[in-house]
This record gives sequence, structure tokens and C-alpha cells, in this order.
Amino acid sequence: MAKLVIQNQGMTGRACDLHTDRTTIGRVEDNTIQIADASVSSHHCEIHLRGHEVFIRDLNSTNGTFINDSRITESVLNPGQVLKLGQVELKLEAEGAAATSVAAPAPAKKVVDATMVIPRGVSLGDLEKSGRPAGFDTSTVFSKKKNRANTYFIIGVVLIGAIIIVLLIFALKLVGK
Repeated sequence: MAKLVIQNQGMTGRACDLHTDRTTIGRVEDNTIQIADASVSSHHCEIHLRGHEVFIRDLNSTNGTFINDSRITESVLNPGQVLKLGQVELKLEAEGAAATSVAAPAPAKKVVDATMVIPRGVSLGDLEKSGRPAGFDTSTVFSKKKNRANTYFIIGVVLIGAIIIVLLIFALKLVGK
């Protein structure tokens, strides 16, 4: 089984098995593989498994999709090659396959003993299936929430002002006698 392993520091060793015919990679949660990096587009690229070939297709990403530093729109990714999405580098590893590389080998990266599976985000289909919760009425117009703290503050200021005025009038009557 083929898998992509992230090579960037801070994410080194995170891996995702490629086990479906179509895998999407991007920054947002509805992708099969979510990479939360600003240089990765919201829907960056997709991967198609065609037999033993891993086929990459760029989805008009802002920062481009590269295989061994060559920008691609569509291409086959071979085991050992580096897939670069924005500033994030992923290496394709395949069980039982010898690493092949068309260009010069990638610079040595820090080796990590353990790998971590990238969790899959929530798909749009899952959200649509859930429906609206019971009692969720969309036909009513939302009213503005009243701020009771402001109301109590204004009442308090008016009461204190009235007390001060009453005390001033009382004080003036005592001074006038």
C-alpha cells in the first residue's frame, strides 16, 4: 500500500495511507487529507490510484504542485519522489517497492521512528446527511437580543441622579432657613 509521509519540520513523520481510488489534499476539512498550512490551497490537488500508479492532478492551486521541484498540472508520482504542495513536502512510500527518482535525490531529512496518521475531516456529505436538529425553525426572523446590563445601568444612573437632586434641594432648604 502506498502512503504519503510529510517531510516538513513540525509535521515530520505524519503519514496518510492511499487506499481509495480518489484522495483530495487541501487546507480545509472536506479534503481526504487536511494539511493546515497557509501555503496549501483549500483544495490543492487530488490523487488517483490507477493500478500501481499514483497519479497527481493539481486543482488550480495558488502556490502550485511540484514533483521533485518540477511544477506539474498532472503527473505520475513514483515511490521515493517528493510531492511539494506550497511549502509542504510529502514523500511517496510504497511497501515492497524500490525507491525510484527521476531527478536528483531530495536533501536528507530528519528520520523519525514513528508515523502518525492524519485524521480525516468531516465531509460535506456527512453534514448534509445529518439534517437540521428537531425544533430548528428557519421561517422566523431573528430578533435582536436585549442587553439587560445596559438597561440596569441606565436605571441605576437615573435613580442616583434623582437622589442627588433631592438631596441638593433638601440641602438648599436647610441653608435658606
